[in-house]
Amino acid sequence: MAENIFTLLMLILLQAVLGFDNLLYISLESKRAPVEKQKMVRSMGIGIAIALRIVLLYVLVSVIKYFQDPFLELDSSFLTGAISIHSLIVLFGGAFILYTAVKEIFHLVYLEEHEGDGKNKQSVAKTIIMIVFMNLIFSFDSILSAMALSDVFWVMATAIIISGGLMIWLSDGVSKFLAKNRLYEILGLFILFLVGVMLLSEGGHLAHLKIFGNEITPMSKTTFYFVIFILVVIDMVQSRYQRKLIQKKNESKV
Repeated sequence: MAENIFTLLMLILLQAVLGFDNLLYISLESKRAPVEKQKMVRSMGIGIAIALRIVLLYVLVSVIKYFQDPFLELDSSFLTGAISIHSLIVLFGGAFILYTAVKEIFHLVYLEEHEGDGKNKQSVAKTIIMIVFMNLIFSFDSILSAMALSDVFWVMATAIIISGGLMIWLSDGVSKFLAKNRLYEILGLFILFLVGVMLLSEGGHLAHLKIFGNEITPMSKTTFYFVIFILVVIDMVQSRYQRKLIQKKNESKV
């Protein structure tokens, strides 16, 4: 029992670390819904996704080898590999997140969101579906990591439920922070772009893809968090520099 409790604590910590990119996506996606519905959308989307995660956990425990066995062999002059269901899901998730990040960055550059004045808001149901869908995409790595640490179903399921509750609690804080500090939304979108690149590299590695004989290697979590750290530092320095420039400009006017 003591071993199971220790494993549970480790799994909760693991779920929290792996859930950072998921939390960022949820916060950015939920703002597409009407303002008065955004908190409900986040809570309901995460809640449904957690229930489906437990179902997915049960399925993966039973049929894990079918998800990892290749079903499509690629052998051409420029592309080779062995596609499995697992690699296909990760590749699709990475491509979709990359597309979403690039699209939102262009919206911010051209100020489409502000010019639309709420016209670009999407339905509550669609937003919830997108949150649930991407939550399941992100859940594959966390579930497989959990299965590597434990083979006790109730321990893994409890860790998923607790991490889901933490995600609901933290999502409101992240969303409020981004709403009050719109400049950090750009930083968040570039981090989301990195998440897409990381998932694509991971999916390519799982599929053993080689492009012109060059094997795709996955971006490590250490590299991912280091790049995020550098982006945050650059953003902080740039923000401080801009404030100093504005302050000097105001002083010169006086």
